[in-house]
Amino acid sequence: MYESAENYLESILMLGRNGGKVRSIDIVNELELSKPSVSVAMKNLREKNLVTITPGGLIDLTAEGRAIAESVYERHMMISDWLIYLGVDKKTAVQDACKMEHAMSEKSFSAIKKHVAEWKNEKSG
Repeated sequence: MYESAENYLESILMLGRNGGKVRSIDIVNELELSKPSVSVAMKNLREKNLVTITPGGLIDLTAEGRAIAESVYERHMMISDWLIYLGVDKKTAVQDACKMEHAMSEKSFSAIKKHVAEWKNEKSG
């Protein structure tokens, strides 16, 4: 999976939370990309069975697309929390997490996830 595809899937997940309807223009605005770029990406994601698009233009994640999006989102949130714990300001942590979430191995991510969980337990207990 390419970083750009993961970003599209994560954006669809976030835009559609709470039952919201997602259209290509929402993705254009969210990711600050051109309409043609988003159109090509949606076609590719549809061909890979990661999204469905209704005749009215509503975009939804397939089960596989949702699983990938939720995994990327979990990485994003966990890495952001970890960087904030280390003293990075929230804005920078979120920006850096967006870059790191795609390149990090599962082994490294699991270690960070364990560390953040222990830190949160200590903090709340």
